[in-house]
Amino acid sequence: MGADPARIRRFVLSQSLTVTVLGVAVGAALSLLLARALGALLYGVDPGDPWSYLGGISLIVLVAGVASLLPARRASRVDATVALRSE
Repeated sequence: MGADPARIRRFVLSQSLTVTVLGVAVGAALSLLLARALGALLYGVDPGDPWSYLGGISLIVLVAGVASLLPARRASRVDATVALRSE
């Protein structure tokens, strides 16, 4: 109640990117652990290639950030009194 639209957008984006970063951290740790087992399936890529990990992580964070922009914009446009009345 009473927050300006920019603050609401920042809140929604920070919440979604927090979940994304936690998921990426857990996924990267698990993939590093399992990389040796899956190394035989990879062709032309080292199982511990840092550029592959960096590229994959960057792509996931970018897509999650773009995907959370629409809900953030919608949340910042909602009037608080209208939202409370509908509940």
